[in-house]
Amino acid sequence: MHLFLASTSPARLQTLRQVGITPSVLRHTVDEEALVEKATAAGPIPAREMVQLLARAKAQDAARLAGVTGLILGGDSLFEVDGEIFGKPHTPERARQRWHRQRGQTGVLHSGHTLIHSEDGAVVAEASVATQTSVTFVDDLGDEEIDAYIATGEPLKVAGAFTIDAKGAGFIESIDGDPYTVVGLSVAALRRLVLKLGFSYTDLWSD
Repeated sequence: MHLFLASTSPARLQTLRQVGITPSVLRHTVDEEALVEKATAAGPIPAREMVQLLARAKAQDAARLAGVTGLILGGDSLFEVDGEIFGKPHTPERARQRWHRQRGQTGVLHSGHTLIHSEDGAVVAEASVATQTSVTFVDDLGDEEIDAYIATGEPLKVAGAFTIDAKGAGFIESIDGDPYTVVGLSVAALRRLVLKLGFSYTDLWSD
């Protein structure tokens, strides 16, 4: 069974390749900001529910657009600090504000996963799971380091404005939980979803 990735995240793609899976990347047309706005119109919802909502929307939209047969994985991540939820900052100003707030603090990275069994674009079955990992940042991070990190552009397109597998790694003191969740794709969660849909995880390996 072939795996398709309904995500433009380079980190998710790299993670799959590192564990022996070579997926085909599918595009989706989900307007994430509009979906979040609609979902929270009546009030805020927990981060773990939001990442699941977005992951499922991406997987379903990709299945509809591509019309493929196989397993389609959708994913999404959000970072939560003191009850406030953060997605991608997009701008240097927003990234800087977040880093000033979260240095020396502990937050929770939430990653949503939805796996769809698709036959010619029709959804045969699906399964979802959200995972969480706590992240503690160093408390001696200076403004010059923050500015230098933001100048690389790396934190602008990732939830929480940080990475654990690239330049941001030096600013993380510790994590409590699955490190792959922080990257945005829990490999253990993917395995469980594959088994739940009745397939073998090892069959996804490319070699």
